[in-house]
Amino acid sequence: MSAEQRHAGGRPRSFDEGQALDGAIDVFWRLGYEGASLAELTEAMGINKPSMYAVFGSKKELFVYALERYGQRYHEHLRQVLSEPRAYDILESYLRDTAKAVRAGNSLGCLSIQGGISCGPSNARIPQLLAEYRHGIQEAIAKALAAADDAPYTDTEALAGFAVTIGQGLAVQAAAGVPQARLDTVVDVALAGLAMQLVAALRTDDADGRSRRRTATTS
Repeated sequence: MSAEQRHAGGRPRSFDEGQALDGAIDVFWRLGYEGASLAELTEAMGINKPSMYAVFGSKKELFVYALERYGQRYHEHLRQVLSEPRAYDILESYLRDTAKAVRAGNSLGCLSIQGGISCGPSNARIPQLLAEYRHGIQEAIAKALAAADDAPYTDTEALAGFAVTIGQGLAVQAAAGVPQARLDTVVDVALAGLAMQLVAALRTDDADGRSRRRTATTS
């Protein structure tokens, strides 16, 4: 349920919820969940604290709404990124796009990493939410791989997990100031390994197919 739906029927608001959440996303991205103060959040959102509490409930709930908005926008983009017909091209598209995206925004890295990869016990739900968000990306990649014209004969979940793990590393490196050329080189190395894995899997499947045909012929 969106904040709009939750607070329907109340007094009309004098601010745009989407723009306010975009401001919160920027602060959570730059400072992390625990590092983001209410003063910094409300300033970036263009609202006061009473309005923030009235519409979003609490800082934790605000983070949930912000992550939800961030995820909706990214998954719309991700569908295009993963629309390639072949497995290798899907993985290349995702990794190339990620290498550019982690350096393209106002803040380096990725909200799902910088937002709160580690928090104190009282905020343990935040890293869990971010882990669930990253798992959703992995599932989307695995689904695209399974539907590819040349669907790989290896574990698509493992391939997707590898790609997302590389993507997370790219985000960490970008946040540390690693230049674009270095990130692109990391992608080149990862793709070389993926190409070898896909070729090996295809050869194994071909060999198994020939073995099955010989068995059927001689039986």
